[in-house]
Amino acid sequence: MTRCIAFHSYKGGTGKSTIGSNMAALMAKRGLKVVLLDLDVYAPSLQGYFHWAPKKWINDFLFENAEADEILEDLTHILKKFPAPGSSDDEIKGTFLVGFSNTSKDEIYRLDGAVRQESSKVQLLRKFINLREEIADDHEADYLIIDTSPGIRYWSINALAVADTILLSLKMDGIDIEGTRIMAREIYDNFTKLGTVSHLLLNRVAGYCLPPSLNKGQISETGFDSQSYSVVLDEQSTAIKKLSTDLNLQVICSIPCYCDIQFNSEEYLTVLNHPNHPFTAKINELIDSFESTKG
Repeated sequence: MTRCIAFHSYKGGTGKSTIGSNMAALMAKRGLKVVLLDLDVYAPSLQGYFHWAPKKWINDFLFENAEADEILEDLTHILKKFPAPGSSDDEIKGTFLVGFSNTSKDEIYRLDGAVRQESSKVQLLRKFINLREEIADDHEADYLIIDTSPGIRYWSINALAVADTILLSLKMDGIDIEGTRIMAREIYDNFTKLGTVSHLLLNRVAGYCLPPSLNKGQISETGFDSQSYSVVLDEQSTAIKKLSTDLNLQVICSIPCYCDIQFNSEEYLTVLNHPNHPFTAKINELIDSFESTKG
């Protein structure tokens, strides 16, 4: 049975596209059949991330100008560029298919215009459902990973409606936390009643990149104020526990702020480029949480 996991967030910049792409690629690398869909239709980015120019787009499928198979690009060959130590290309057992949304301004406007018509809304929702069913039936995918538009928008709701599991990605800043509270209560509660499982996915939390000082008035001889930093970590831990309790959502994974990834202009599939990176360990941990609960 295909499991559908949707990455969502209150606002942009929470790393959901990066995490989703790396998770999907690493799943395929581990021998699973994975389909990744870029349904952030207002600001699609995966074609730039993978440096890929598809022949057909998800937009074409939604407007009945393409079949599901035509919009899925087989990028399994990418995995073979990063063989594990002691293995060969022939040992790649998984498959990695990706569907891209069109970045054209006209196509984005076209989708936005379609949702203003009630009849089109119903048809487009059916297309979302059909897309998931065709991927499950025709490709027997183990996982369908969906990257969604942030916030409470029509396309996000459609994408979340076909998901089994929602990973709510957020950073631990005040705006993101409060926005997440509102969105969880107004949206996720409804999906939970229908059987969808939701989790908090924390990204860029403190604990990896140690600043030289967090309090210029209390700089130690080593240039690092460990006491002040400990206070920050304690406050963060308290905030995480409170958010999880208030929303009744478990934290499925907590990913520290890895500056070498965040500020790398050429960042591309870190989990394949750097299999020993702590970020890769975190993504493996996230995958294990799903693989251990397979029915």
